[in-house]
Formats: sequence, structure tokens, C-alpha cells
Amino acid sequence: MIDQLIRGTAAGGGIRLVGAITTSLTAEARARHHLSYVATAALGRAMTAGLLLAAGMKRPGARVNIRVRGDGPLGGIFVDAGLDGTVRGYVDHPEIELPPNPHDQLDVGRAVGKVGYLYVLRDVGYGYPYSGTVELVSGEIGDDVAHYLAHSEQIPSVIALGSVLKTEQVMGAGGLLVQVLPKAAGDPELLDTLESRFSQLTGFTPLLQAGLSLKEVFGQLFGDLDLEVFPEVQLLRFYCPCSFDRMLGALKLLGLAELQDMVEKDHGAEAVCHFCNQVYQATEADLTRLIQSESSW
Repeated sequence: MIDQLIRGTAAGGGIRLVGAITTSLTAEARARHHLSYVATAALGRAMTAGLLLAAGMKRPGARVNIRVRGDGPLGGIFVDAGLDGTVRGYVDHPEIELPPNPHDQLDVGRAVGKVGYLYVLRDVGYGYPYSGTVELVSGEIGDDVAHYLAHSEQIPSVIALGSVLKTEQVMGAGGLLVQVLPKAAGDPELLDTLESRFSQLTGFTPLLQAGLSLKEVFGQLFGDLDLEVFPEVQLLRFYCPCSFDRMLGALKLLGLAELQDMVEKDHGAEAVCHFCNQVYQATEADLTRLIQSESSW
């Protein structure tokens, strides 16, 4: 199934649903950053969470940044996701590997750590970005993002994230975001029904393993609650806007003296993009032209 995102509602519009399949973009991140199994799961889930949050924004160009900083060996995680369906991200220590947890699952919680913070920045496309911070509750990305939504944005939410990895391949990745809107928050019977169903939901991984489509997932969970699945299907992809020209622009910030030193000592320069791990090489001639262009100002 291609990477995609769909939206829907239930309970007469009182429940907002967003689902995403992110298998290919998670596989691309794994290949670009040479991620271990547990690092693949952590970054894949964080990128999926970013896309699910960005899907609720309205203005073209709006983006969400998620930064996770825990006390686990994985270090930090940074994700940049857009309403346009593009996402990119990285982890500080992509090589870290850990044994499975007691449930024989990838131990993302231990890799991230339980002590630390989750930072979310929403750039709505105009004015100042909105930012929020919460303490980590488990290191499991879904738990921590749901905690952020409940405490920082006062939206009762459930977010289920998952990935299936086998023999160096990402077999499946994706997630589901369910939010109870104000018009339904006062219905105790509906809330009891949702709590019962969510308590039986053990994450998104079993749904991936069952081979269900996003519409089938929605139907299985909310088919009897006035479910409406919107017809629009948004394609998702790993995308980084870095380029050779942008790299040269960053080198300009070093100043003429530093650029001249690179020419004389290193005969060139190398830069690596944190987000996509693309390597850019500037030759001695490239740096000389850059110096000449700056000197002419």
C-alpha cells in the first residue's frame, strides 16, 4: 500500500479521525540514516505522529516540528512534517540497538528514555509559531504525543503508532489519531464506549500485521458510530528541501576569512544535511567563486 493519509469523523462529527500509512517513507529514512531496528521504529513513529498532527492544520505551508529529548541511549529525535504530506527527520544516535522488551517488541521506550521532554512547535503559516512542552510519560512516542495533546492543547486524544520490521526491511508503518471534540466531550455514554474500545487497542502494529487498509481500520473501530470517511486521499513522502545552493548559502555565513582558510588548507568543503543525510561537496573552485562573489559586495 502506498504511503497515504485519510481523514474522517464519527459520532455526528464529535470524533475526528486521521489515519496514515508511512511504510515507504520510514524505509527511506532507515536507508538514508543507516538506522538500527529500534531507531527505525522510533523515528518512523515520530514522523507518523508529525504527519497526523500536521493534518489538522488549515493554511498551506503550515508545518509541525516534534522534538523528543529523553535520557535513553537514542538521544534526541527531531521531525519536521507539513500539511502538504512531506516529512523529514533524524535521531542523534542512529546506530543504537537494544534487545526486545518483555513483550518481545522493539523497546522504543527504553531507547528514548522516560525522563525528558517532548517539544511541539506549530507553524500555522502566519504570525508567530505556537509551541508547547510536556514531560515524557513513557518514551513511547504515541503515549507522549497523546499526553501533549491532552495537557498542552486540552484535546482528549488517542494516538496509536506502529511499525513492522523484518530482515532489514520495513514491512509496514503507520498510525491513527482519534480526537474527541467539544461537541462530544459531554456525552458520558460515548466516552465510555470509546474508553472500552481503546483499552482493547494494543497499538497500530497488530492492525498493520493484519493487513487492514485505513478505511477498514476506521470501519472496525467506528463503523457503528455514524462513521464518515472523507474521499480525499493525501499522498505522503519523505522530502528534504536541502540543496547544493543552500549549502553554499550556509557556507557564506562563515565569513571570507574562514572560506579562504578552507581553500588553502582543505582545498574544498563537505557538508552533511542532518535531516536527510545527503552529503554535499564544494570544490576549491566552488569556494573561490563564493569568495569572489562575497568580495564584490
